[in-house]
Amino acid sequence: MTIRYDEQVAIVTGAGNGLGRSHALALAARGAKVLVNDLGGAVDGSGGSSAAALETVAMIEAAGGEAIANGANVAVKEDVDAMVAQAVEQWGRVDILVNNAGILRDKSFTKMGMDDFQLVVDVHLMGSANCTKAVWDLMREQGYGRIVMTTSSSGMYGNFGQANYGAAKMAVVGLMNTLCIEGEKYNIKVNCLSPTAGTRMLEGLITEEQSDIMTVESVTAGLLTLCDKDAPNRSILCAGAGGFARTFIYETDGIYLPPEQQTPENVRANIEAIENPEGQETLVGGFQQTQKFVTKAVAHFQKK
Repeated sequence: MTIRYDEQVAIVTGAGNGLGRSHALALAARGAKVLVNDLGGAVDGSGGSSAAALETVAMIEAAGGEAIANGANVAVKEDVDAMVAQAVEQWGRVDILVNNAGILRDKSFTKMGMDDFQLVVDVHLMGSANCTKAVWDLMREQGYGRIVMTTSSSGMYGNFGQANYGAAKMAVVGLMNTLCIEGEKYNIKVNCLSPTAGTRMLEGLITEEQSDIMTVESVTAGLLTLCDKDAPNRSILCAGAGGFARTFIYETDGIYLPPEQQTPENVRANIEAIENPEGQETLVGGFQQTQKFVTKAVAHFQKK
């Protein structure tokens, strides 16, 4: 089986450098027409230039592919709407959206200004939401769409100095969890990629030897599986340095306390039973948790 994207249109945000460029090049090499989006700013989001996006487009065209450049700021809804309109005017549809654009403004929380917190959330979370909203109805009408959010181990597990980044990266998992439900009957599949690669975002944090192993191409190999017609739905695929894994969010089976025992002291006293992993499940909708707790309560009263 060879994964191809012939006659499909892809939008990749933050595709002027690093992972985004790798994603765009690989999608184009496998037949996709690619809108290469990049504001062209620095890692902290400052500045802007069309040079990086145009360079990626030139690389795609030199390899025989088809691409156009776009400089939209994903945090600005009007920019994003115009970006999607450009892709539709050029090619008539959008099949794939890769929400890759991001910035860093790392500081310990005590030193972090809330402006820096807000900006990072605006780019990562609102940027992903803006882009997804702009293609959502189009994909519903087409009866097809593949959307990838870019999450991070910093969001799922935490990382010192990245309260803003981590909060935004975990938020896109929540966005995925609902959109994959709402989009399923329209054949829109929504997944998350959790990458680690030797890009400019990690400059000074890893050695040159580590960077050589942590290639962007190794991450893109995983990304491509989330973009094709047989993609999973609601998957958090982790990729880096040739390693691939999947993150699940589990909920323990838990316990039931009758009304007369529902005190903080009893919750604390039963914490080992609450945390017991035996019977834990991956829930695929918020109401499943409610249903589980109510079922336990009903069973208790039926025994009386």
